Amino acid sequence: MKVTVLQENLSHGLGIVSRAVSPRSTLPVLANILIATDEGRLRLSATNLELGITAWIPAKVEDEGSTTIPSRTFSDLVNTLPGDQVLLNLDDETQTMNIRSGASTNDIKGIDADEFPPLTAPDMEGAIQLNVADFKEMIHQVAFAASTDEARPVLMGVLMTVSGDQIVMASADGFRLSVRKATLSAPVEKAVNAIIPARALSELARIAGDSDTISMVVPEGRGQVIFRVKDAELVSQLIEGTFPDYEQIIPRSYKSRTLISTAALLKACKQAEIFARDGTNVARLEIKAAENDMEPSEVEISAQSEETGSNETIVEATVDGIGLLIAFNVKFLREVLEIIKTPNVALETSAPNAPGVVRPVGDDDFTHVIMPMHLG
Repeated sequence: MKVTVLQENLSHGLGIVSRAVSPRSTLPVLANILIATDEGRLRLSATNLELGITAWIPAKVEDEGSTTIPSRTFSDLVNTLPGDQVLLNLDDETQTMNIRSGASTNDIKGIDADEFPPLTAPDMEGAIQLNVADFKEMIHQVAFAASTDEARPVLMGVLMTVSGDQIVMASADGFRLSVRKATLSAPVEKAVNAIIPARALSELARIAGDSDTISMVVPEGRGQVIFRVKDAELVSQLIEGTFPDYEQIIPRSYKSRTLISTAALLKACKQAEIFARDGTNVARLEIKAAENDMEPSEVEISAQSEETGSNETIVEATVDGIGLLIAFNVKFLREVLEIIKTPNVALETSAPNAPGVVRPVGDDDFTHVIMPMHLG
């Protein structure tokens, strides 16, 4: 194998795939990146057996070949190479890759490509086409609410259902629920119902870059989902199990609907979190409905810590319904406000011990349910 590539392209490609490298595997080859020539380009692949990422970069191929090289050593080296061009020259017998750039010459010992887990070439026929900008926004609005608790693997995923021209993504961690809907440009022939690891979707949003469309297929009986963008491909194992019936969690009615500036509430939550984070992250929201038309309605956000002190911020609001005192995990409240794009947000509440619902004003496609905390 003898290949010349631009340092910039090689570094970019390694940055895409290296996040799928397994840092703590019993198989040494999983700490490596597969490097192979592929129809006049260089193909870089990494996998941890649950997530696999492949990237293709332009290259001048003199001799075909393939090998695997330790990811960290190779990535760190390529990022420090002095020249524009990098010459990769593989000694097949010793599996040693010679890497030359400018005045720098390096040899890295690799492992035979045959030992790397086989990567299936997916059939992308009938793939669902997704708009990159819209899909990335959907991912950002649901992936953050998925659980990180390995004891409940189903909740570490995002439920994706596609039917007709409708796509719905939902995630929950037992304390909050995020649901985002969208309309596809063309209806799908076959419905999809799959639980995709939240981490895989976050990686997809990262590598999609400035592509226009994402192609998605869920091959039958393989327990996998495959996403392809311009010069990269992501394959993820699906999570087996039954996702909770989240429709049951979303309250059907409310006794108080508070319209409030997204930015003002976010700022108040960030201030409250400074004091709440020393304890159990509790922030109290006192929703004060105006008694007459002359008085403004307002929400008082407060938090206190025995060690640090206390904080109180009053934000003007429009309250339709009753006044109410309710407590939330302020970190959860901040995280949902950070992904809402509309100037104003609606908080729907019914009682101190009932879930609250956060909705962007003017956007019916996103719903977030957040469980209350004990007022104490």
